[in-house]
Formats: sequence, structure tokens, C-alpha cells
Amino acid sequence: MIREIRNIVALLRGRLNMWIIPLMIAAGVLSSLAEGVGITLFIPLLQNVHGNAHIDTGSRVIDFLANLFDAIPREHRVVTICALIFAAILTRAVLLYANEILYGWVGARVNHRLRSDIFRQLCAVSFRFIERNQSGELLNALSTESWRACEAVAMLIYFVISICTLMIYTTLLLLISWKMTLVVAVAMFVISRITRVIARRSKIIGEKITRANAALSDRMVEGFYGMKLIHSFGHEAHEQRRFDYASREVSGLFFKQGVTQGAINPIYEICAGTLLVAIMFNALHDPAQLSALLVFIFVLYRLQPRIQAVDGARTGLGALSTSVNEVRTLLDPAGKPFVVSGNRPYGALNNAIRFENITFRYDEPDKPALRNVSLSIPAGKTTALVGPSGAGKSTLINLIFRFYDPSSGEIFLDDQPLRSFQLDAWRSRIALVSQDVHMFNTTVRDNIAYGRLDATHDEIVAAAKLADAHEFIIQLPNGYDTAVGDRGVRLSGGQKQRITLARAIVRNPEILILDEATNALDSISEHLIQEALDMLSKDRTVIVIAHRLSTVEQADHIIVLEEGRVAEEGDLDRLLKNEGLFARLYKLQNRGALV
Repeated sequence: MIREIRNIVALLRGRLNMWIIPLMIAAGVLSSLAEGVGITLFIPLLQNVHGNAHIDTGSRVIDFLANLFDAIPREHRVVTICALIFAAILTRAVLLYANEILYGWVGARVNHRLRSDIFRQLCAVSFRFIERNQSGELLNALSTESWRACEAVAMLIYFVISICTLMIYTTLLLLISWKMTLVVAVAMFVISRITRVIARRSKIIGEKITRANAALSDRMVEGFYGMKLIHSFGHEAHEQRRFDYASREVSGLFFKQGVTQGAINPIYEICAGTLLVAIMFNALHDPAQLSALLVFIFVLYRLQPRIQAVDGARTGLGALSTSVNEVRTLLDPAGKPFVVSGNRPYGALNNAIRFENITFRYDEPDKPALRNVSLSIPAGKTTALVGPSGAGKSTLINLIFRFYDPSSGEIFLDDQPLRSFQLDAWRSRIALVSQDVHMFNTTVRDNIAYGRLDATHDEIVAAAKLADAHEFIIQLPNGYDTAVGDRGVRLSGGQKQRITLARAIVRNPEILILDEATNALDSISEHLIQEALDMLSKDRTVIVIAHRLSTVEQADHIIVLEEGRVAEEGDLDRLLKNEGLFARLYKLQNRGALV
């Protein structure tokens, strides 16, 4: 229990003004005090209604309360006591309402901060972390587990308030009759031990729920993004069975947890009911203390749900502890790979991007994707990266973007290490046009403007024309304001690639990276866009990854990679004369084969 509380407090640190929690606890305790005052006023009320003023029961507290209003005239005494009881009820209601408002505010704020911080963490970590973790697990942490962690925060506050209220009511019971309170305490201890067993069971089920939710999220993500593949292979029934299995697991576990936690109330009801009957039976043998015993029973009746609340909150905190740990672990920077930004402002690339003795592994046990690579990409020129699949071309681009840092060696911009430059400033000068096209679920205009968020409408249209996209865009239902759907589902592959090209053009980058930028286009569109790219490439540093060697024939410099090493480099004529790997690939292409 102590560990769960520490984890929740650690989760709140820096995400919530901590003064709000004592304020909520104080409001909850004051509302309980108001209720306690109202309940104790029933002793003099009952005594005066039955005309038993100035009694002597032997209990100082009961006698004091019974004779508290002796100074008030008898005809006004009952009305005064009733008015005070109503004032106590009103005070409690106002404080409870204020606490509900605070609960809502804290819940909304903490939930937002947790989601926001998780997303910020995912944006900050290296791609290594994203690749090592299943997308379903990360999505589950961002949506479900963050919400359950927020629920744990509210439950902790409620737990503390319930403990304080329990202490207030227990004090009242002790003041009325310490003997009966002792009997009640023993009975409640036995009940508490029973519920502790239930709490352990609920915690185990909570851990299973977290894992099952992550598996269900995986099924949803894979189903959404793989729907075309599912349809094309006719595996709808197979995927439905897999989804139903994961969904049944989650539903079954939530049902088990509901059954487990639901057993607490019946146990309390039976035990507490038996105890109340026993106390009432005892009260019949002592009419002189009937009013005090009735108040004792009423306090005990109000105490019972508070004990339930304490045990229920303890059980709930145990069930939610896995979610709290999941979120806290994800937010903890320890053990996660980060690409740390440098402090040096980036100005411009004057000479070259240089790789010196670069070795890189995506994971330590894996073989290197790059092995002791040294090469130079000159500024203001077009450099082509060529080689078979798996040669390391995309890895070089990933390192240039600093999606990862090298395992060993150093990358230099002119004579300064790439790591020393401000990351945002460096990336803001690069545009990537990739064969892996990504479209946001927003308008065509916003997808193009993502290249430069402050681009004007005229700049967006000009970029679209250069990318041969303007004609089909204006024929869409709402033109540039047409929503493209999730991942651009309403557009063809060629249309999406042209919008991606427009996105790069509107960015007006210093460094342009083309990764099979025209592979989804027909020959006419490819020719038009190639002309636009040629014009865009003037006086820029251009890096081209291509399997079709016709796209690299005009490159100033060609680097041929094989198995993570530089096999050869030079211009087209030199590489053809060398009769090495490039020459072999070139001859295969001229025979009509795809490289």
C-alpha cells in the first residue's frame, strides 16, 4: 500500500499544484465534522422531545450534550436544535459540492498532463524505443492506462478523506461508549482481514487487465492499418476471431474484477447488519440510555460505508497500481535512449556532411547496419546513394536526421560535430520526400502546409503546381479544403506522393532528401515532377536514394553501398569504367530488370 501511494505521489509531482490535495482533504474532513456535529445534536434533541432533561447517565459526554441547551427556554429548545442540525447538514452539502468540483478539476488536469507528458516523451525518445515497443502497448498507455492512473489519483484522495472521516466517527463512538466501540472494532478488524484477501485477488486481476488491454490495442491498430491486406487475402473471419478472442479476454477480466470487488459490499452488509441488531437488542435492556444508544447506532450506520470506502479504495488502488506503474515507467527517462539536442545554432552547410568511421547497430545483438563508413556529401551538389536492399542507404538518412546517433564514429557538418547543433534548427533545414508516404487526417491544404506551418495560400498553390498536384486538387469536392481521410485513404498512391512533394517544395529546404520520390507515379507525371525536382535541386544539397538508376544519372556524386560498407564512389562515367557493383546493377537495368 505504501508503495502504491509513493508511486501516485511521484506521478503527481510537477503535474499538479500539491496544495490542492490538502485543500480537498480539508474540505472532506470538514464535511465529515459537520455531519458528526449534526449527528451528536440528536442526543439533546431526543432527550428534549421525550422530556428527559437534566439526566445523569454516568457518561460525561452524553450528559454534557443532553444538558447543553438548558439555558434556552424549553419552548424554543427543540426548534434551536433542529436549526443547528439543518445548518450542519447544509454546511456538509456545500463542502461536498465544493469537493466534487475540486475532484473534477484535478481529474481533468492530471489526465491531460499525463497524456501530454507521455506524448512529449514519445516525441523525445530515439526511434530505438518506438521500434522496441509494440504500438498497441504505447497506444494503450497513452489512452487507457493514463486514464486509469488518473483514477488512482482520485481514489487516493478519497482514501485519505475516508481515513480521516473514519477517525472522526470512531472518536464519536468512543465518546458515547468505549465498550461497544471495542466490540465494533474487533468485528471490523475481522471483516477487514477478509477484504484484504479480496484486495490481493483484485490486484492480480488488475495486472492481467493491463496486459489484455495492450493486446486488444495491438489487434485494433493492426486491424485498422492492415484492413486492405485483410480484405485482399479474404481473412476477415480469421481477423474477427483474433479480435473477438482479445476482446473476450478484456471483458472477462473486467467481469472477474467486478465480481471480486462486488463481494466487499455484501460481506459488509451481512456483518454490519448482524452487529447493529446485537447493539439494538442490548439497548432494549437499558431504557435510560436509549437516546445515546440510538445515536451510537446511527453513527455506526454512517461509519459502515466509510469503512467500506476505505477497504474499497485500498482494493481499487491495488487494482490500479499496474496502470500507475505502467505510466510512471513510460514517463521515467531512465533506461530510455534519447537523442540530445546540442546548443550550437545552425547557420548553413558550406562544405560537406562528413561521415567519419561510422558504425551503427539498431540493437546491440544485431549485426551492424553500417560498418566503419567514411564518406562525404558535398554541399550544393546532388549525391546519390545506390545499392541493394539492406545495404544501409536508409540508415545513412536516419543518421543525418539524427533519428539515431551512431554507435561509434562521428558525423560532421563542415568541421563541427552534428551532435553539437540545435536539433530543431538542423531538422528545419531538411525536407524528406519518401516512398513511405504519410498523410494526416486533415485537409489537403494542411497536409501541404505541414512542410512550413506559416505558408500562405499562394505559396501552397504554387508548391502544388510544381508538384503536378494542383489539377487533381481543384477537382476534389472542396478543393484544397477537402479532408483526405485517415492516412490519406481518399487519395490514390500517386496523388498522395504528389502532395508529399508539394509539402517538401513549400518548405524550401537547404537539404533535400529524395527516397524513391517518384516510384508511385505514372511516366508522364514522373517526367513533369522530375523537371520540378531538377529546378528545386538547383543550388541545394540533394541526397537521392534510388533503385532505378535512371534517376541518378545526373548526380554529381554517386556512393555505392553494399552490406553496410562503401563499395565504391564517383561520378557515373568513373563507376561504369570500374566495372564494379554499380556497373553490374546498371547493366541489369538496361536489360529491363529492376534493381
